[in-house]
Amino acid sequence: MMSPIPLPVQLARTTLRDLTIDDLEVYVDMHARVDVARYLYWEPRSMEESRAALERKIANAATADATSVNLAVTRNADGEFVGELNLHVFDAANRGAEIGFIFHPDHHGQGYAGESAAALLAMAFDTFGMHRVIGRCDARNTSSALLMKRLGMRVEAHFRSNEFVKGEWCDERVFAMLEDEHRSMDR
Repeated sequence: MMSPIPLPVQLARTTLRDLTIDDLEVYVDMHARVDVARYLYWEPRSMEESRAALERKIANAATADATSVNLAVTRNADGEFVGELNLHVFDAANRGAEIGFIFHPDHHGQGYAGESAAALLAMAFDTFGMHRVIGRCDARNTSSALLMKRLGMRVEAHFRSNEFVKGEWCDERVFAMLEDEHRSMDR
C-alpha cells in the first residue's frame, strides 16, 4: 500500500532511517519513561514490551502491503537515536493518513522533532499522495499540540471526554492539513 521511501533521508540536523534492533537500548529508555508514556495509550514499557513493540515496527517495514511507515530519527552530529516518527494510512480510498511522533525528552527543545516531522508531513503529500493528514493528541499534551501548529496543521476538533485511557476520560484534539494547504505553504 505505501511505496517505499528511499532511505536514509538526510535533513539539516537529523536523518530519517528505518528502525533497527540496534535502536533497542535508547528505544527502551525512551518508552520506559513516565513523562513519555503520560499521554500515550500505554504505561511506561518494560524491556520486553519495548522490544516487542520495536520488533513489530521493524517487521511491518518488511511487509509489502504495509499501511504504516515507522522511522527512526537520528542526530546527524553523532548518529544518536533521538525519536521516532509514524505515518499511518487509515483511509486509502480517500487518501487519509495520520502522523505521529515520540521523541526522547533529553532531546526536546532542540528542533529535531519539528525538522523531522515536517519532512515526514511533506512526504505524506509529495511521495504518498495523501489528500488529508491528521495528528491527534491528548488535549493536555501541549508539546504535541504546539508541534502540530508549527507544522502548519490547524485544530480541526476538540473532543471532550472522548476516550477512556488509563482509568480516566480524556479530551482529544485533532489537527489536520489538506494537500492544497501543504502546497500553498512557503517552502
